[in-house]
This record gives sequence, structure tokens and C-alpha cells, in this order.
Amino acid sequence: MTTLNITLLAGGVGGAKAAEGLAKSHYADSTKIIGNIADDDEFHGLWVSPDIDTLIYSLGDQIDRQQGWGRKHETHQVLSELNALGQDTWMTLGDLDLATHIYRTNLKHQGVSASEITQRLAKRHGVTLPILLPTDDVVKTRVKTSKGWLSFQEFFVREHCQLDVIDIEYQGIESAKPTQAALDQIANSDVIIIAPSNPIVSIGAILAVPEIQQAIEHSGAYVIAVSPLIGGKTVKGPADKMLESAGKSIDSKGIYSCYYTFLNAMVIDEEDQQDTTWLKEQGLDVLVTPTLMKNPEEKTDLMSRVVEFALASQKQRAA
Repeated sequence: MTTLNITLLAGGVGGAKAAEGLAKSHYADSTKIIGNIADDDEFHGLWVSPDIDTLIYSLGDQIDRQQGWGRKHETHQVLSELNALGQDTWMTLGDLDLATHIYRTNLKHQGVSASEITQRLAKRHGVTLPILLPTDDVVKTRVKTSKGWLSFQEFFVREHCQLDVIDIEYQGIESAKPTQAALDQIANSDVIIIAPSNPIVSIGAILAVPEIQQAIEHSGAYVIAVSPLIGGKTVKGPADKMLESAGKSIDSKGIYSCYYTFLNAMVIDEEDQQDTTWLKEQGLDVLVTPTLMKNPEEKTDLMSRVVEFALASQKQRAA
């Protein structure tokens, strides 16, 4: 019997929750994650990788569970002093978190790849689920608003997602090269799971890296997406504004339109079950189940059911 190979595409809090669910499931040894690096930015001369750090902190049980990001038991003495010195401190970086960014920046200046830095940080926090990067190059999501072009962190953190979104771009994407590890993982996947992450700026940024989406389309893997919407609303973050800016509906149909070229199945919440018939008419298998993931048990239960549904549906299609 061949070894099962599962890939999770993940970004943001939704991606971290899905990763935690798989890490605690029977499928942990079969899973690798490809994370989003396009939210990365520089603060106080330090390179910060929010989505990757949220994955590492969550899987290492170091995350601040109330916030959904940052380290637990955090203090902010450095940030307070920077504020007293007149520096912009809207990006909340705790003292423990700053150690991560100092370490990453020092290694980056030494020429160590982002992938290698991620592996070292994951090891430090006892993370056993491999985290791969789609590219080691710098790609930065930018959001066009009424205030002009902003970095994603300026839009998300400083402006609290309050501004209307006019357009989105991934700066540096044209020259970015995919990592061989990500391409190999996709090519060898039996099941590819798209986490309930923002389809435009989390998953979309991964797919925009040259060769990544094409690799998924040609992989032969069964691709299943967990919708980030519940009752047509986002659980957290600006996915609704991003979908609207891309001319997509804020519902299961809009999520489908982001992934339709390679999608085999969708997982939608019970509150969106009215979309089932339409999705099936598009040729998809559909799993209708609670998707909120409020606690560890719900994370593990949902992601186990997602894998089991994918394997059963894949087997049925092959029959």
C-alpha cells in the first residue's frame, strides 16, 4: 500500500486552525503545509512573516488563543519604549515575538533562505508538521484603497480593514521562483486541502507564484476546499471585501470561482447548505458540516472528516 500524501494550503488564522486539526489527527504523518508569505513586511528594520509565524506558534502551542496571533504570555516593553521614542507602533510586536523577527532578519542578512529559516523556527517550537514555502523570494500583497496603495499589514492592522478595496496586487510575483520542495510536494499529493483562508490574499497569493497553480492542476490530486464563509459571512478578516473587489459573490459560488480550474470538492457550513445543488451542478462533491472550529476537538474532527470525505469521494470517482 502506498503512503498517503496530503498537502494543506494555508494562510491566516483559518489556515492555522486547519493545520492544528490535521496535526492532531490520524493523518498528521501524511501531511505537509504550504504557507502564505505574501503578508510579510518590514518593521523597525526587522523582517516579519505573520502567516508563517501564526502557523508555527499555533502548531507549537505558543499562540495567543484570544487574539489568534502573536505569542501567549507576551509582554510589550520594547514596543512601549519605541512608542516613547516617537516610532510608529501600530503593528503590535511583543517581546517574545520580536526575538523571532530578530533571528529571522539576522539569518536573512547571512543569505539563509526563508525556507531554511522557517524550518529552524519550527524546530525551536517543536513543530513536527513540515511547513513549506511556495517561494523563497519576496512577494508582498498590496491593497489599493481610497488612501492609495497600502501594504497588506497597513490595510489589515493599521486601518482595521475599514477602507474599501479597489484592487489587489502581489508585488514581486512575476520574478518569484517556486521552491522545488513545494512543487515536489504538490506533484506527489494524493489530496490537496485548501484551508478556510482568505481566497484572494492568502490562498490567492500562493497560487499566484509562478508554476504553483499549474502544478496543482496537473498533479492528479483530489483537491478539496473548505469555505471560509459561514452563512455568507467571513468568520474573521476581510475576505468579503477582497471577494467583492475581485468581482466575485460573497458566498460559496464566489469561493468556487477562485478555485474552479482544479477543484474536485467543497466543504461548506450547514448555514450554506442551500448552495449544495448549485455546487454539485458544477461537478463538485460537497460535504455539508459545521466548519467553525472553536476548540481543538472541533479542529481535529473537521479536518479528519475532510480527509475521509476526500478519500472516499476519490475512490468513488475512480470506480
